[in-house]
Formats: sequence, structure tokens, C-alpha cells
Amino acid sequence: MADHFYGVMDDAEMEVEASSIGEAVSARGENEYVEDEDLFYIPERRPSLDLGPSPMEATHWHHVVQASPPALSYCSMTSEETSDNMEGEDRCSTGVELNRADSFSSCYSFDSDDCEKRKPSGLTRDKAEEEAASELTDTPELMTDPNEIRHPSLTVAFTLKAICNTLGKLSKGDIQKFKGMLWKRYPQSFNTHPQSMDLLDLVDRLLECYSLEVSMQITKTLLQEIGFKKLVNYLQTLCIRNEVRHDLSETLKRKYGKACEDLNTQGERRSFDDNFANLYMTTTCDNGPNIEHEVLTIEKLDSNREEGKLLSTKDILSPEKLKQTNLKSMFITGVAGSGKSTAMRRLILDWIEERSHQHVSFLFPFTFRELKQFEGCNVSLLEIIQTVYPETKKLRDEEYRSEDCKIMFVFDGLDEYNRNLDFQHTELLCDHTDSTTLNVIVVNLLRARLLYRGLFIVTSRPLVKCCIPWDAHYDEMELRGFRDPDKNEYFRKRFQDPDQAARVIAYIDSLKTLRIMCHLPLFCSLVADECQCIFTKRGTHAELPRSITHMYTKLLLTLTRQHRIFRAPDLDPERERDFLLKLGKLAFSMLERGQFKITKSDWKEVGISDEEAVTNSGLCTQYITQPFVLLSEKVLSFIHPTMQEYLAALYVFLSFRNQGKNIFEQPLKHRVRGLLKGHKMMELYKSALDRSLQCKDGKLDIFMRFLFGMATKTNMELLQTFCTSPVKWPTVIEDVAALITKKIRENHHPGRTSNLQCCLEELGMSATEAASS
Repeated sequence: MADHFYGVMDDAEMEVEASSIGEAVSARGENEYVEDEDLFYIPERRPSLDLGPSPMEATHWHHVVQASPPALSYCSMTSEETSDNMEGEDRCSTGVELNRADSFSSCYSFDSDDCEKRKPSGLTRDKAEEEAASELTDTPELMTDPNEIRHPSLTVAFTLKAICNTLGKLSKGDIQKFKGMLWKRYPQSFNTHPQSMDLLDLVDRLLECYSLEVSMQITKTLLQEIGFKKLVNYLQTLCIRNEVRHDLSETLKRKYGKACEDLNTQGERRSFDDNFANLYMTTTCDNGPNIEHEVLTIEKLDSNREEGKLLSTKDILSPEKLKQTNLKSMFITGVAGSGKSTAMRRLILDWIEERSHQHVSFLFPFTFRELKQFEGCNVSLLEIIQTVYPETKKLRDEEYRSEDCKIMFVFDGLDEYNRNLDFQHTELLCDHTDSTTLNVIVVNLLRARLLYRGLFIVTSRPLVKCCIPWDAHYDEMELRGFRDPDKNEYFRKRFQDPDQAARVIAYIDSLKTLRIMCHLPLFCSLVADECQCIFTKRGTHAELPRSITHMYTKLLLTLTRQHRIFRAPDLDPERERDFLLKLGKLAFSMLERGQFKITKSDWKEVGISDEEAVTNSGLCTQYITQPFVLLSEKVLSFIHPTMQEYLAALYVFLSFRNQGKNIFEQPLKHRVRGLLKGHKMMELYKSALDRSLQCKDGKLDIFMRFLFGMATKTNMELLQTFCTSPVKWPTVIEDVAALITKKIRENHHPGRTSNLQCCLEELGMSATEAASS
């Protein structure tokens, strides 16, 4: 009823008259206050005013002064204009919404007895009204939108740290001034004056009393009023960075947080951490290939002989590494399949997990596959960043230039960038907002000209590293792949079934060459794929193949086909065969000489480019040697001695298959006719076996295993793409197995018996099966 009457009174009737709320409602007269005691007088309880059954006439209305608002906290004031738009509801000229539970109201309900129960406040009416008016004037209005969704990056930890860091930049006197303003504006938040509180307790108390958004708003408002606008901007910058960092982290989690291999039975991608095993990285480079071998003892090539320090991806982001003032770029090199992209994914996830981001504020990873979309147009580095990562559009330009905002760029796979890197004639570029070609941006990034305070990590196969200008300052690391414990860890993580993991580990332990070659994460992945396929089709206890040739064939196809397409256009079949035959011929001639380093004269004689062998195909690697103090030399070798042996066997196999040439016949008397006759194939294997047994050091043992393995049906199907004739070969497995068994029985070479048995396994037969057949 009372609300109804307020709704119909006009502004003139709301003017202040002599009577107060108490006089209007209770008709308590002039003795409401006791001046001497300076306390609110509490009258005897009286019944509520009876307004009668019918509406009162307007002549009997009492004009009331609206009560002063309580200590202002989170409130919203609705104007008359807003109330005019409200239909079907009571209208009120002024509405007040109180959201803070600890504030108190100074007005009473007409029909309530709350006013009778109110405790003395110790204030006179005049004093109370004066202070209430003062609070209304001095306390800034704190507006919050109830529909606004809090950004998930705004946490208690961040807010506490951000406000503390901001206030920590104030002098001692300014801190006291801030505390005084806080006490003056918000005394209800403190039991005592905050002057005695340290900074952490002060901010903690602020967060206890107010929401995170309001705490930020209070801090900005008071800093603005005491003249520290730069600190207001600084606090706002911290908030923007925090939001962008959170959104960027979520994007990177989706992009790099799932494994790109090992689909489980439900077809869901597993977490990257569930598949990742530690990678072996050293501070020394030009170490040459891994030369561990099952049969041969190979002396370390004349590469870097210094013992490097072992590193992990976490070490790259360590304060010690990042505090090197002259360090702008880091190059991580490694042979094909050594896990460079995997290491970068681990680095990215390490940055995400490093909650404080104290050392690197933002990390922007790019693959050169992604950058190729910007070829053929003018673009700036800033536009590239904002295109690939749209959440960075919130960042201000000064964030890219600020000393306290470290930005790290990761460029994965420089070897995939097939444009000319001309460091002498390419124009200089220093501003990340200037538009130019992608090639100019890449060259200047490698020069460390762009973004003076930026940090750059580049991964590449070894050959491209030689293109970096001599005067560029960079740190260098080499990725070596897995060590033995890491191989086991990889398979345990890759296979969720412990029995399957144990079987795979036992399997590679039984084949030493496989065990050695599993230092390459790519090779581990191929082995795991093969075993997983067998387990899926035949069950966990199915027998695993004893052949190593099949896995090397899959590695060859992966490197020369699947991985090559990111670096160079596809080779037509004829050029591809020609390349493999030339490289295989070199491998075979070096193998017969016991040589594992490719010299300059060898390379010129072969007639293929080092770019094709090292960068495009990944079958070879390059490193720098120093035969003399002031002389350095670029040297090439195959990525592993067994890859050299495999390519040598492939050369012998394809020479006979495509050209009818038995390279063991010296000289070849006549071109072989009737290539598809079984006895001709047997001549090849017989002459190869005789040559192998003549080598007392066993230098052709693994070569022979590969050559026999290529005769099986599964390998012939994979290698058919390199053959000129689609006609199938006759099956000679039983005849070849009989030939090997005969050599074992003759026992003319007792030290080679174990390798002959391995040759039988390559054919898919055991010695017992061969003897019975």
C-alpha cells in the first residue's frame, strides 16, 4: 500500500518537509532524539498505523524525505527515464540495489517492527546524515554487469600478483597515500586503519571483501586519483597479456597437445604426454651419425669429439639460457627422423605448463608448411602472427617492443623452406609491422634483425644450418634421438596394454639391429605401427616378424615419399629410381672399401646433389670436420651405417631386377636374358653369398640380410614402385633357403653361422624349417 502511494506522488510532493520518516509513520513528535545522550531514542512499541480499509485521500498524505543510502558498495541506480519504460509494474523515481551483505540500511519498513529493534549507532541524526552524504560524494560508484562472463584467465592468483606487482612500483609515501584513500573510501572493509598492513595483506584483504573485477576497479580508480595513470595502464596491460596468454595456451593445447600417432581402439587421439619419451640433446654439434653396429666396430668419424652436455627441452626455457644477453637465436639440428618436431611440441607444452611465464611471456610456434600460405603476397610479421593466432589481436604494438615482455618464436623445419636464403642482397627489415615478401621476413628473422628483444628457435636438418650468415650470433644444439631407456619408455607409453608393450620391447631386444636403429623416434614409430597392426589382427600373443628388411623398406618410403613432399616437388618415378640407384651404387662401393664417410671426390663421381640426399630425402646427413686447425670441411655420410647397407642391397636388387645386371660378376659377360627365370635369380644370390663369406670382418653380413629379405613377397610388393616391369618374380624362397642351409651344414665359415641363420629369418624361415623343406 505504501509503495503504491510513493508511486503516484509527483516530484513536488516528494520535496522535503518538516516531518521525518519517523514523524510521518509513527507521529512520534519532537521528542524523538535525546540531545544530551547523543543516542537514538527507542520509543515504546506501538501498533502499526491503521490506514483504514479504503485508500486515503491526497490531503492526508505525508511528504517524506527519502532515506540516505547506506555505505555505497556494489549498487546500481535506475533513473526516472529507465522507470518510464517499465510497464505493468510499480514505478519508482529512484531504485537502489544492495549487493553487499555487510552493509546496513538506515530506512525502515512502514509495517515492520525492525525500527524498534535497531541498536544504538552512537551517531546523532545530523552526524549520520552528514557522513552518509560524505560517503556518497567520496566513494566511487562500482558498477558490475551481472551478465558479463568472467574471463577464465582472471584468477585469484593472477589478480593478487597483478595488484601486488602494480602497487609494488609505488614509493613508500605513495603506498601510504593509497592506503589512506582506501580507508577513506571503504572503511567498512577494514577493522582498523590499513596503514599497518603490509602490501600482501592489504591486497589479500581487498580480495576477501570484493570480487576480483571490483578489486581491480578499486585499484585502478584510486591509482588514477592519486595521479598514477601509467600504473593504471600497466595494470590494464597485465590483464590484457594474461587474457591473450590464456587463449593462446588453449589454442596451442588443441594444436599440439594430442599425439599424431597411435589411434586407440575407439579412434580417439591420445594425449601427447602419453606418448612422449625423453629425447637426447647435446650442446655440441657436428657429432656425425650414430655409428653403433651389430656386427662391425666402426671408429668414430672425424667429427666433433667433444663430450657435450645433455639437455632437455626444459633447459631451453631455463633462466640461465634466456638470460644470456647476446643470445637471440637457437638452432636445433638433427638427422631425418631424430624427433625435431616432437621436441618442439614438448617445448610448447612445457611453456604452457610453466604457469608463471616469468621468462617467456608469449610463444608463437610456426611450421614452414604454415608459412607457405603467405608466399606470393606482401605481408608483415605482425599480420602473420595475427592470422595464425587471432587471439593476439588484443595485444598492443608496445607488447612486441617491451623489455618485460619476452616473445619467443619457434620455426620448425627450416629445411622445408625451399626459397633462396640470400643474406647478402636481401633488403633489411627491422619493423614487424612493415609489409614485404615472406622471403625477406625469413631472412631477417634468421639475421636476428626483426624484433630486437625477440627470441627465435629454429629446427632443421643439418645442411640448412650452413646457410646462416657467419656473423649471426646463435646457440646450437643437436638432437640425437632416444637413448636405450627412452626407447623402452616410448613403447610402454605407446602401448596401453602392458603385455603388448613388454612383448614389443622383448622383440626389439632380440634383434640387435632393430634395437640400435630405434634411436630414431621415427623408426620406433614404424616398429610400433607394425606391431600394433599385428596385435589388432591376430591378437596380443601373435608372432612378430623376425625380418628387419621390411622395417627399413618402410623407413625408406616414409623419408623419400611422405616426408619429402614438404620439402620439394615429387620426383617422377624415373628420376626417383635414378637417384636411388646412384646413391645405392655409392653405398655399395663404400661398403666394399669399409668406408662410411662420403668424400668430395665420391660425391662428384656420383652426380647427385647434396641437397637432394640430405635435405629432401633425408637419407644422408652433413656435418663439419676440422682436419687442421684453420681448415674446416663439409662431410656427408648416411644417417646410419645400416642405412648405407640397405641402400647398397637395394642397388644390387634393382640392378638385377630392372637391368638384368649381376654386379658380382666381374666383368658382366653378356646381358642376362630371360630375367624372370628362377635360376637366374639363384645365380645372383649364390654369387652374393660367396662374396659375403669371403669377407672375414663380416662387412657384408647385414647387407646380405637385406638382400635376402628383399626376395620375400611383402618386400617385393613395397619395392614394386621402383621396378620398371610390373611382372611378378617367381618364388625362389625355398631354393634360396636350401642354399643357405647347405652353407651352414658345410661349416666352412663357423664364425658366420649365426648371420646365415639371420638370413634364413629374413626369408621368414628358421633353420629347422629350412632343413625339413
